[in-house]
Amino acid sequence: MKFRFFIVAFLLMLSCQSIWAKIELPNLFSDNMVIQRNEKVLFWGWGNTGEEVTVFTSWDNKEYKVKATINAKWKLEIDTPEAGGPYNITFKGDENQIRLENIMIGEVWLASGQSNMEWSATTNKGIDNAEEEIKNANYPNIRFFTVARRTSDFPQENIPGSWEVCTPDTMKDFSAVAYFFARRLQGELDVPIGLIDNAWGGSPAEVWTPKSVFDAHEDLKLSAEGLEETPWSPVSPSQLYNGMVHAITPFKIAGTIWYQGESNRGRANVYGKLFSEMISSWRNAWGSEFPFYYVQIAPFNYKEPEQGVMIRDVQRRVLKTIPNSGMVVVSDIATIDDIHPTNKQDVGLRLANLALKETYDSYDGEVYGPLFKEVNLQWKKIEVIFDHADGLMFTDKMESYFEIAGADGIFHPAKAKIKGNKVILTSKEVKAPLKVRFAWNNIAEPNLFNAAGLPASAFISE
Repeated sequence: MKFRFFIVAFLLMLSCQSIWAKIELPNLFSDNMVIQRNEKVLFWGWGNTGEEVTVFTSWDNKEYKVKATINAKWKLEIDTPEAGGPYNITFKGDENQIRLENIMIGEVWLASGQSNMEWSATTNKGIDNAEEEIKNANYPNIRFFTVARRTSDFPQENIPGSWEVCTPDTMKDFSAVAYFFARRLQGELDVPIGLIDNAWGGSPAEVWTPKSVFDAHEDLKLSAEGLEETPWSPVSPSQLYNGMVHAITPFKIAGTIWYQGESNRGRANVYGKLFSEMISSWRNAWGSEFPFYYVQIAPFNYKEPEQGVMIRDVQRRVLKTIPNSGMVVVSDIATIDDIHPTNKQDVGLRLANLALKETYDSYDGEVYGPLFKEVNLQWKKIEVIFDHADGLMFTDKMESYFEIAGADGIFHPAKAKIKGNKVILTSKEVKAPLKVRFAWNNIAEPNLFNAAGLPASAFISE
């Protein structure tokens, strides 16, 4: 009996050793993946301590060797060429071999935020022209990776999921904004596009921000700890960063697109700092000052007065302080009685045009609507000067959405006249205007546009 016990234990030990010795890859490395072009790309995984791992890449027909460390991990950097494919990659260890097929090299973008980024062609009421969009979604050079919803109290090293080729069947449940963004990029750049979607509906920015930010900023920590539980998303600080972002950070990306802010209304006083610190922390984690393009939240009939427009104004203001960032305004395609506008095509298009102009230098058109620059006080009137204001115009004159205030700080509707890139404002109730605000309520869908047909952002002057 004792002999039989030792035999069984010995066989179990051999079995465990065999399993332990097998090399493993993070789930981000799978068939159909897209790897960032023209970069030093990190490959990593797990294996037995001291195990030699050989990586073969078909784009250069070379072998690369590395040994697993005492922590049973291995990693190496490999140069990638210009866009192309399909390629294959083989990872070989002492006990097993993993071969990845149909690999493309191109541009990889992360798409994150809350429900308007998560929204797909089949979510609830879907998107505009959903049936036709789904039917035509055959783009073999666009690839999707959806990060499954995960929370964690500690940073995770792996996430569930795998890459999929864009087909009608895979597109219909993927982020619609991200898909339309990729479709425009792919059509213009003619390179493979990889999308990693890790959005979660209803999520506040605090859950996407790593613990290090809150450790360094007591005001942000106190604000985050005061979040109330909701039925839509976890609210514990850093939980989604730990569970859905940290594991991606070694994976080289071209940039990030972001649609979030609705769940931070009521905390506009800290949102600007929080948002800026979150972006900086992500860039630090990736070791890259990648572009970060975001959507200003749309007008919506929130119960709380001014909370929506205050977040929009914060998003406008931080645009000036965050390098290599961009913002699209969507007030003209809002649905004020529905927080989820179904026109996701124009949102993706505007984000893509930002990237094409600012990141890829391949688009000559205007990508911003009019943005408040400064005011010029002229006793009985006040001039408002805008950037991105070529062809400044009102689409109708029923209401200007401008208000001005004097020393008493009380705002009154103003008469508005356009002169070049300026709007000149007057009001009988304000003899000496000092301040101005525009579209300053939750449901304002302003009528001020530039020649590119892009709407002006709401603002209040400092």
